[in-house]
Amino acid sequence: MTENVARRGFLLGGAVVGAGALVTACTGNEPQAAVSSPAPAATEGNDVPGEKVVIGFSAPAADHGWIAAIAKNAEATAKRYGDVEFRPVQPTNDVNQQISAVESLIAAKVNALVILPNDGQQLNQIARRASDAGIPVVNLDRVFPDKLSYRTWIGGDNYGMGVAAGHYIGAALKEKNVADPVIVEIQGIATLPLTQDRSKGFADALKTYGFRVTAQQDAQFTVETGTSVASNLLQAHKKIDALWNHDDDQGVGVLAAINEAGRNEFVMVGGAGSANAMREIQKPDSVLKATVTYSPSMASSAVKLARLIAQGKGMGDLVENQVPQSITLASETITRENVERYLPLGFES
Repeated sequence: MTENVARRGFLLGGAVVGAGALVTACTGNEPQAAVSSPAPAATEGNDVPGEKVVIGFSAPAADHGWIAAIAKNAEATAKRYGDVEFRPVQPTNDVNQQISAVESLIAAKVNALVILPNDGQQLNQIARRASDAGIPVVNLDRVFPDKLSYRTWIGGDNYGMGVAAGHYIGAALKEKNVADPVIVEIQGIATLPLTQDRSKGFADALKTYGFRVTAQQDAQFTVETGTSVASNLLQAHKKIDALWNHDDDQGVGVLAAINEAGRNEFVMVGGAGSANAMREIQKPDSVLKATVTYSPSMASSAVKLARLIAQGKGMGDLVENQVPQSITLASETITRENVERYLPLGFES
């Protein structure tokens, strides 16, 4: 899902939340999606109609619930504006194909680009080419390492996700007076900076309680790998006190393995904020007690920001005349106590 969020200093939380309601989507090779409620017409402040702009959009293939919601949110938000022509290119998980797709948008001389790269490092050069051509790039989620390659970055707080999960687990174990807990961590893709940020945040938060991670393994953000990795960890540890799974999409497989093994002695925390994870949290007998958000609403906000930048506008609620260079969404903890409020915003895995 993302890359290194080193620029977490400018935090607006939900200041630029997208199209009224999040879009739901489901995982797998045939993702489906539905907007939970129609967005109101754009009429006030920054939403006042302005100069007609063309916004190009490129993202990975929607074979993952979170990515599917990203694409749907972006499209739904663009449709709100009569002054926006939304020009998405074919989504792909092939880096070279994504580079070619972005090249086509540069050649078309779009007014702004929203890019969620498969890999920020590998697509950095094409984003820089767009910027050098005078096309402002809104870098969504996985960050380009060269700041000259983008005008604005918007994404989630990966380190903050780990911190939130660590504090929830640390407090839960302290409340149970667990002295030397077995804490298991199931990552997404271990080599991604985003995963490393999540793991560091988790370890740092646990450290404040005097705890540490006992075992750590990555599950590649897939349901199938989530099942196999969780099965292996459950077999290796006959007793577990807590488990953090980085991603609710792969969490479908993790929960399947847990249920198959008949294990319920530990507290589990998920990551991203999927609707199915929230429904699981509502069950009183589920091991899944919380999930920490990494909302695909960022795609809605990215389109809104691209429109403002292309039209030469700033953000209406800020004093500054231009859109900020970096916006980090807060990672919130969803529990049984507040899940009803978040459930309409969840995406389907």
